[in-house]
Amino acid sequence: MIKKKICVLGSFAVGKTSLIERYINSIFSDKYHTTIGVKTDQKDLNINNTDIRLIIWDINGEDDYQKVKPSYLIGAAGALIIADITRKDTLEAAIKLNELIKDTIGEKPIIFIINKDDLKHDWEITHEEIEDLKQKNYSVLLTSAKTGKNIEKAFTDLTKAIIGLH
Repeated sequence: MIKKKICVLGSFAVGKTSLIERYINSIFSDKYHTTIGVKTDQKDLNINNTDIRLIIWDINGEDDYQKVKPSYLIGAAGALIIADITRKDTLEAAIKLNELIKDTIGEKPIIFIINKDDLKHDWEITHEEIEDLKQKNYSVLLTSAKTGKNIEKAFTDLTKAIIGLH
């Protein structure tokens, strides 16, 4: 079995833990849980007859008071960087986190997740901004931890990129 560490990063309250809970346990809760430091989970999957264990690091949200420790990124094979579609500033933070990853561990597969797609009336990030990211060769997915939209796809696409099947 191949073991791969992936990091899930983003600003405070973008839905990192909810996204992971939806992926691992197929559940969603409206209750907010602050992650202190790092919480790890794992999930086994099989892609093209290859058994893979994802070790998923849910890293504390970044805000004015708390920064992601670069040491948390060491050994990561890839990352999901989460932004909240209802808070434009979280996209700017996601782009900075992408740079932190590159500066710390080099070029790794990364998927930008624009979460909370189910909140259509509260969007602050526009379709144009999402398309602009794609034009800059960012891999971007709209997701909803609440409905489950594209959650499985995000983790599967990242895993395929990590093991060279993309």
